[in-house]
Amino acid sequence: MKVGAVKEIKKHEYRVGLTPNAVKAYVNAGHTVFVEKSAGEGSGYTDEQYTAAGAKIMSQTQIWAEADMIVKVKEPLEAEYGFIRENQILYTYLHLAPDRPQTDALVSSKCSAVAYETIRDRKGQLPCLKPMSQIAGRLSIQEGAKFLEKPMGGRGVLLVGVPGVPRAEVVVLGAGVVGASAAKIAVGMGAHVTIVDIDLDKLEYLEDIYNGRVNTLYSTPENIKDILPKADLVIGAVLIPGSAAPKLIRNEHLPTMKKGSVIVDVAIDQGGCSEASHVTYHDDPVYVKDGVLNYCVGNMPGAVSYTSTNALGNATLNYGLSIAKNGLEKALKQDPGLLEGLNVYKGHITFKGVADAHGLPYTTASEVIK
Repeated sequence: MKVGAVKEIKKHEYRVGLTPNAVKAYVNAGHTVFVEKSAGEGSGYTDEQYTAAGAKIMSQTQIWAEADMIVKVKEPLEAEYGFIRENQILYTYLHLAPDRPQTDALVSSKCSAVAYETIRDRKGQLPCLKPMSQIAGRLSIQEGAKFLEKPMGGRGVLLVGVPGVPRAEVVVLGAGVVGASAAKIAVGMGAHVTIVDIDLDKLEYLEDIYNGRVNTLYSTPENIKDILPKADLVIGAVLIPGSAAPKLIRNEHLPTMKKGSVIVDVAIDQGGCSEASHVTYHDDPVYVKDGVLNYCVGNMPGAVSYTSTNALGNATLNYGLSIAKNGLEKALKQDPGLLEGLNVYKGHITFKGVADAHGLPYTTASEVIK
């Protein structure tokens, strides 16, 4: 198979779909790999390293025109829609539920699009989403702590506090991978942490492992309404795989919150869990609404691109090698978890959460690849 990695064009996106080691793995398996010139520079990899691994350095247009499978990090942007070909395999994060234009473009192209974020492993977990969720969760506290500083527009609060001065109040909405990762860093920095979720088993687990150093709260609209005014930093970490994130933070909540408090909406890739959220970028990551700083960067892990590129490569490589070796249809039939990653197939939407989000027809993935 001809496999291509193009340079990401999303603003301030520094990750790349393939590392030199991944290229070597594809080449050793008998495949041809194309890498766009300078695609890996943002992650610390040179064209020479890719060439040494066996890749051919080519232009963006050449790769899109020749590759059977495009391996990316982020969803294709409007400038790339015209490159996507019928029967071409697109293997990347897609986040289609909040993105109707991209959904329409992929359907119209009649490509086959496999989304990292909905692939499941044998345990039912999301192995290709997990490493980026871990990074985003950990970064959310780092970024939130920075924007709580007064010169950044925040309240001027130190997460850990000092003797005689209370620690910061951190509220984490969601106890999944993002939320647990955020809680880990917040607790480690000495903040006072409350984790909110509807899954009592997750709350019990986190309470146990932190030996009472976190508070847990069952997620209801009333409980969220009551806890937000107490928070210095709120982490939005809710996820419904492949579907739009529920809006837990309402616009009317913001005026009740502390002036200079911070919301980091990690769920922004799936539309955000705050009604006030809209996508921002690393060069201008926050905006103020009702006195609250909103941090809504849609590609948070891109800020730590070396770490993120390698973590993503570790998670996605074997699935990609399976597709390249077997062809897409056979690979999907062999692995039900990979089949769940199929979001669009030759003009059909094959992930229910995406179809429901846009009110479009849905065809099961197993039906279209018979």
